[in-house]
Amino acid sequence: MERRQFLRNSAITGAAFAFSGAKGWAKSADAHIDILIDEPKGEISPNIYGQFTEHIGGVIYDGVWVGEKSKIPNRYGIRSELIDKMKQIHVPIIRWPGGCFADSYDWKDGIGPASKRPRRTNFWEGDHDAIRLHEKGPQIFEPNEFGTDEFMRFCRLTQAQPYLAANLRSLPALDLDHWVEYCNSPAGSTTLADVRASGGFPEPFNVRYWGIGNESWGCGGNFTPEEYASEFRRYTTWIPGYGLDLQLIGSGPNDNDIDWTHRFFEQIYSDHAYHNRSFTGWSVHHYASDLSRGRISKGDRKGDALQFDSVDWYELLRQCDLTEQIIQDQWTAMGQYDTDHHVKLVVDEYGPWYREGTELDPTHIFGQQITMRDALATALTLDIFNRHSEKVSIATCAQLINNLNALFLAHEDRFFATPNFHVFAMYAAHQGGEALRTVFSAPDVRYMRDGKSAQFWGLNGSASRKGQVVTLTIVNPDLSKATETQIALGGARIIRADGTVLAAADMHAHNTFDRPNAVTTANLAVAINGEQLSVTLPPASVTKLTVTLG
Repeated sequence: MERRQFLRNSAITGAAFAFSGAKGWAKSADAHIDILIDEPKGEISPNIYGQFTEHIGGVIYDGVWVGEKSKIPNRYGIRSELIDKMKQIHVPIIRWPGGCFADSYDWKDGIGPASKRPRRTNFWEGDHDAIRLHEKGPQIFEPNEFGTDEFMRFCRLTQAQPYLAANLRSLPALDLDHWVEYCNSPAGSTTLADVRASGGFPEPFNVRYWGIGNESWGCGGNFTPEEYASEFRRYTTWIPGYGLDLQLIGSGPNDNDIDWTHRFFEQIYSDHAYHNRSFTGWSVHHYASDLSRGRISKGDRKGDALQFDSVDWYELLRQCDLTEQIIQDQWTAMGQYDTDHHVKLVVDEYGPWYREGTELDPTHIFGQQITMRDALATALTLDIFNRHSEKVSIATCAQLINNLNALFLAHEDRFFATPNFHVFAMYAAHQGGEALRTVFSAPDVRYMRDGKSAQFWGLNGSASRKGQVVTLTIVNPDLSKATETQIALGGARIIRADGTVLAAADMHAHNTFDRPNAVTTANLAVAINGEQLSVTLPPASVTKLTVTLG
């Protein structure tokens, strides 16, 4: 494995350290960051920092839900450690129950007494990869122990808003109306409100965010855009509101399928125009995989979560960085029909996706280890959302626990936070802040890919402001060079500057049950030079600066 000896061992375990030209470091040419504090771009929606939970593998069972009778510390059956950690990073919104699981889920199976709920075949039981994994362990069918009531309690315990994905593939539109009624009708007003009350929730859940189907181009019905537009009209033409400002989210394209978006919006905004102010979101999914060096020709479309080299590192980050182009292209396509941009983008599935083999338990379908590479991939994606705060209203990381790009990994009574958790903790300060236009100037990183020269940007990030406090987050993707950086804030008087960094001596570094703090944050020295800041950003790092202005 490649190693870069630029940090002391104590730094890797979280001890405070200062990067200020330590002996033996390789230094790049100077980099400059200009934060234009007089050029705000709009508020960064807290909902950009959402999470996604699906009934797949170990996400719900063995992850979120341990059961009320479990010896594992829990609150109403929900893992206590998970609740506490989620509150630390202020998770604003959680998407549930899928994903593709939602496309075959009947919400009525998950209400009422748990002992009387039906057991069903989970959507993912028919997936070939899932079957291959299950040859190593027991199959997991859906017991429906965790349903709407349990999810709502999970949201309340973590102080997050619920975002429900409705089944458009296999349930009629009336079932969506009834699910809204179950969740939102006033106490005692309807039969479904009485059913909700019998489960311990007399007051309504007040769910505002509703996804109308999921991946309707694939597992959600294999529709054409025109067919989905017709179904979308039918499912959303009348939904009981109960005084709430419902936010309806359409099932948009996979990656940057501009044709799907054009054809859907053309159908919706045709002569038979669709007038529904509750249609406020257009979902986009983008997963990143390392496809470098002939892997496709060998039949292996995805790289490994732990076994990768420097080329794989940069190629994975490059795939994640495509999110910016997707946002720009989709926004342009939508604006040709929705000229006032009433509908915003919702990136409700994103993150790296690797081949199987690093899951903690055979039942954790699509479970994977999370390294420093994933931390940088997640950070640069969050920075993209911040930079496009006027376009993106919601984003949910796929997924919260025991799956792709997870913030947490758990099995039975053992639990730890991954490097991604630390990224979300560092970036939480952006929530609700005013995005500021920020210019990054740094030499590109150069490397060889398949015998040809390739390059990737040298520094990037985002900035926001709340009152007199500016938060700047920076990703340095360079595996070999620390970057001495000058930061200007438009002539503002700087009173104080504090730094936090996430870095490790090994690009493969990750946390485990035995070493849960192998990768964690540490303090970073920041020098104030009049109206500027000076900081040395370590290689392969994520940095947060908190700057107090006078």
